[in-house]
Amino acid sequence: MLHPKTRGPDRDGPHIAVVGAGIAGLTLAVALARAGLRCDVYEQTRRMREVGAGVQIAPNASRLLHRLGLGERLRELAVRPSAVEMRRWDDGALLGRTALGAECEELYGAPYYTVHRADLHQQLLCRLADGSLHIGLRCVGAEEDADGAVLRFEDGSVRRADLVVGADGIHSVVREALAPDEPRFSGQSIYRGLVPSERLPFLTADPKVRLWLGPEQHLVCYPVSGGRLISFGATAPAGDWTAESWTADGRVAELALTYAGWNPDVRKIVEAPDAVGRWALHDRDPIDRWTTGRIALLGDAAHPMLPFMAQGANQAVEDAVVLAGCLAGAEAGPDGLRAALVRYEELRRPRTDLIQRQSRANSAKFHLSDGDGQRERDAELIGSQNLREQEWLYGHDAEAALADA
Repeated sequence: MLHPKTRGPDRDGPHIAVVGAGIAGLTLAVALARAGLRCDVYEQTRRMREVGAGVQIAPNASRLLHRLGLGERLRELAVRPSAVEMRRWDDGALLGRTALGAECEELYGAPYYTVHRADLHQQLLCRLADGSLHIGLRCVGAEEDADGAVLRFEDGSVRRADLVVGADGIHSVVREALAPDEPRFSGQSIYRGLVPSERLPFLTADPKVRLWLGPEQHLVCYPVSGGRLISFGATAPAGDWTAESWTADGRVAELALTYAGWNPDVRKIVEAPDAVGRWALHDRDPIDRWTTGRIALLGDAAHPMLPFMAQGANQAVEDAVVLAGCLAGAEAGPDGLRAALVRYEELRRPRTDLIQRQSRANSAKFHLSDGDGQRERDAELIGSQNLREQEWLYGHDAEAALADA
């Protein structure tokens, strides 16, 4: 099925350079084009290809992706799980259940999806304006001067723009222009993989996001690709594993050994894949600023978070739509651009700071050893998994917040 390209710019505006063609950078490019603003996207990869496993898209992001024109294809490619269920690691006892499905969509006006990251990436990619994506260019520096911003690339080339946006992930080069910090190692690693759903038929009759919580580790799984695949993420203490790459290979036998003694459903999942990826988990502390007059950060470059609230991609989508909206409403000239970036940061930072910290806190909460603390957590989960309690997260409309500001 062919899709129309996003229309090009239809009015004068700042020339924007986006570093990174992941979900954050591509969502920004599509949102900018919708607003009639031109941008160029620079990506270090020499060949765009499918990587990664599954991603959860909650209503706070799905409502925005629908407005960007992805609704029809997401309904075809993604899965709408009926619930999130948390269970014990050993006997599989149910600890908490949050209804999703039709109830979630009715309550928050948008669906909860589970989707293959590559499917989402491709749907954003095919909506870029022609000629706006430049691959095989590794950014090695970003700086601003009196006339704008400058990007320097590994091949010696230089690009100028009115504004540079760093959407280049947790190891952002653009971030170095604003903050001298380093990624923080969590002590955890994660195995991720995809399994044909026919190998795990007990997971297919009622599609759900399923989590099993245990000492020092947990496993989450859900269907993607229209239900044809099961995506899973299995955390484990990292030990001496330090690789952090979407393409780093793990070992299936090692994964299975890591989950020895867990309940039979978990054992079936970790023994089912033909291959797994593994990488160490890092985040960073919130920083005091995301913007200067000519440089801004977005997504993981601004607020890299551990995956224990499943909000990393969702917050990147929120960032992108708000930044595009702020820039679309900016007055011409450097002062207008600076004011737009201040507005973007003021709208976004309090929310992402909170989600970053809660994601980090969940790393400990999910991995408690059996004992008093674990029993207290389980009692709390049993009584707190009400869909309406997610209003602050799922009910947030980033565009409405921008309009109200």
